[in-house]
Amino acid sequence: MAQDHWLLPDGVEEILPEEAQQLELLRRRLLDLFDSWGYELVIPPLIEFLESLLIGTGQDIDLQTFKLTDQVSGRMMGVRADMTPQVARIDAHNLKRDEPTRLCYLGTVLLTRGDHLEKSRSPMQIGAELYGHSGIESDLEILSLMLEMLGQAGLENVHVDIGHVGIFRGLAKQAMLTEEQEAELFDVLQRKATSELAKLLSQYSLSDDLVEMLAVLPELNGGSEVINIARTKLMKADKSVMEALDELEQMAEWIRLQMPECPLNIDLAELQGYHYHAGLVFAAFVPGYGREVARGGRYDNIGQEFGRSRAATGFSADLKTISRLAITEVAENSEKIFAPGYINDEQLESEIRKLRQQGRVVIRNLTGQESDAAAMGCDSALVKTGDDWLVVLVNK
Repeated sequence: MAQDHWLLPDGVEEILPEEAQQLELLRRRLLDLFDSWGYELVIPPLIEFLESLLIGTGQDIDLQTFKLTDQVSGRMMGVRADMTPQVARIDAHNLKRDEPTRLCYLGTVLLTRGDHLEKSRSPMQIGAELYGHSGIESDLEILSLMLEMLGQAGLENVHVDIGHVGIFRGLAKQAMLTEEQEAELFDVLQRKATSELAKLLSQYSLSDDLVEMLAVLPELNGGSEVINIARTKLMKADKSVMEALDELEQMAEWIRLQMPECPLNIDLAELQGYHYHAGLVFAAFVPGYGREVARGGRYDNIGQEFGRSRAATGFSADLKTISRLAITEVAENSEKIFAPGYINDEQLESEIRKLRQQGRVVIRNLTGQESDAAAMGCDSALVKTGDDWLVVLVNK
């Protein structure tokens, strides 16, 4: 049976010229933005030893990672499914700075499976990380940069969800849950399945206070008023839970003051990346798209396995998703100039070099080519007038 040799695996796509150009222009703009904030670009390898890729990431990333055996060392290797652990390794093992370090990155990652909304298994992950500072100021900076990135990309009506994994983590520790019980509760809370949650809690040997506090988490979402309600509902929780609420309140107040036009939702059952993050978490959404367009949060101590524990916070997004959702396209000079072929004319060659140095697109005719300027998508042509070569408009 004949095979279609041009077919690609499900979820692996090629990008054609128009979209590729848009992505490249957006890539340059966003990396320039990161640079203006002091974030230095790093380029981690596409493939490396498996244990380095999976440090501090939890089972989700393990399941999403393609694995293979290195024919040189005999060790297991993985194709990166997330660049954040790689950047953490660079900070901890390669740079070894004592001061706060700002790094950014952009590259393709490969996933074993896409999700129900984004079928792509080869996102272009873009992100920024801030290492070496544990205060809320670094979380605020990362969130600000994430929102600035989305604005620069042309996304409109962005709204933000914020949460704190320390709330559930603190309650789970106070309840002395087993690892299995904690995983079960995590799954139910993520789905906000309240009836299933109540049934599950009834099977555990917990005090009435702890049952009530864990059961109320899915209800604690909404505007800034949620924090005061949570202080009452969780008043019998450990100190760590109250400290997490204080951090949430600081973040919410900063967003209200600095970006009053940005809709904000607080969700105390927001646990995305629970096994990965260690504190504040946040995500950005736009109308008409059923999942986040960017996500971030604090993930302290991920570098510990690389020999150096550092405070860390950061965010990431898929550049292809951002580009498709953008309301406005990144502006560029679309003029194309059609020029004669190689006719041994020094003045012509000089004029073509000058035009290209100015950033203008020049497409040359080739011997035997029948297509004219219009057919080649050119608005202008380089024509000899007297002793000079001039750019003139062409009729389409």
